[in-house]
Amino acid sequence: MRLETQGKWLAEDRICNHLVLFGATGDLATRMLLPSLYFLDLDGLLPDDFRVTGVSRLGDTAEAILQRVQAGVSTNPRSLAVADDSVWRRFAARFDYLSLDVTQPEDLRRLADRIPERSNCLFFLALSPSLFGRVCRGLEEVGLVRGGSRVVLEKPLGRDLATCRQINEALAEVFSEEQIFRIDHYLGKETVQNLIALRFGNAMFEPLWNNLSIDHVQITIAETQSVGGRWPYYDEYGALRDMVQNHLLQLVCLIAMEPPSNLDPEAIRNEKVKVLRCLRAIGARTVSDDTVRGQYAPGYREDRGADSDTETYVAIRASIDNWRWSGVPFYLRTGKALADRRTEIAIQFKDVPHSVFEGEGQLDLSPNRLIIRLQPEENISLQLMSKMPGLTRDGMRLSPVTLDITQSDLQQDRRIAYERLLLDAIEGNSTLFVGRSEVEQAWRWVDGIIEGWSEAASDLEVYPSGSWGPDGGRALVERDGRSWRD
Repeated sequence: MRLETQGKWLAEDRICNHLVLFGATGDLATRMLLPSLYFLDLDGLLPDDFRVTGVSRLGDTAEAILQRVQAGVSTNPRSLAVADDSVWRRFAARFDYLSLDVTQPEDLRRLADRIPERSNCLFFLALSPSLFGRVCRGLEEVGLVRGGSRVVLEKPLGRDLATCRQINEALAEVFSEEQIFRIDHYLGKETVQNLIALRFGNAMFEPLWNNLSIDHVQITIAETQSVGGRWPYYDEYGALRDMVQNHLLQLVCLIAMEPPSNLDPEAIRNEKVKVLRCLRAIGARTVSDDTVRGQYAPGYREDRGADSDTETYVAIRASIDNWRWSGVPFYLRTGKALADRRTEIAIQFKDVPHSVFEGEGQLDLSPNRLIIRLQPEENISLQLMSKMPGLTRDGMRLSPVTLDITQSDLQQDRRIAYERLLLDAIEGNSTLFVGRSEVEQAWRWVDGIIEGWSEAASDLEVYPSGSWGPDGGRALVERDGRSWRD
């Protein structure tokens, strides 16, 4: 039976004081999750009685795991600023490790024996999605799921709408929706959160945030690294499922959504779902015009040891059919083994309706752009036109200047995105997490593209490693008279 919560928890009951980390020996836990918890402890943000129990099948030890984590955090400037190692000792004292098989009921009973009866548990499942439902049912059977318990799920949540629904239904048998925290680490980045402040905290942008002023939007998630040894996972999912269904579509939603009534999680999720429902379907008739799929070479097939039709690059021209965005294309692209590591949103405004400049000044004009960069550095800038210094006989000359509108301390305080998300999950704030209707609606749109590729026998274009992707990716934008920000 699904555990029902009696209304909203009281403030003190909302806070989880015990994190159970499944997959504690994995790369995600060692590089991101445990370091994030350490930095939360460093900032004094963890409850005094907070405990962490790591769980994995590997016969590891708590000491060995902590040594790997400490090696990573010890060189961080935030750690170096601490005069002694008292914080690390305090964090290490919170951590325990248990080697067990999550599919075995007797092993989960051993886990239950380690956790005090009155603990409010936060279960972080850094596991294969195929285990999500089984683990949650097992936790309920051994009595670990209580009124204040929550579960955090890492992507991918299924590989299509059908498997996503199966996972969601299995979770719903154990947890209520308000107890389920579907994580997308992009939403924990300071710049993504600052985008909400930029849009809804400044009156100057809202009148321009529509098809009357904006020409198009580009969103790029580019990686220089190849797939390498991750090809078994990547061969099952590909770039569309791995990056577009979650990260890219979440960024589209934050750019395109209507102002919510407030920052309540449901208010924000409702607006994001409206955007996803307005995405124009891409199927067999339009998939060749609106999408490009590619694979880098040499490298991918060599790593795999056989031929593969898995895309490592995808570019999409998406359309949002509503009054605000009608006629404004959203160009999305992501890929492996590309020329630069970059995640950015570029919002390009329309040209001035009439140029008052003469001579070369007319040729100097370029449209304004709002650039929101998420990695490798986080930054928000606005590109404007300004007069060139000096005297000329050929009228006023212009040049673009960049107005940096990022808070200065954003570059100095380089936090891990998971810090914000883990703290919110501990305290029960689901604003930056993805709701069930969001993830299912995103899969519905992506499934249409996958089916379109299959029905239209879409070609897989080869692109050189270290380039900006296949020729078709450039043509997708250039035939509209535009170009990528390479």
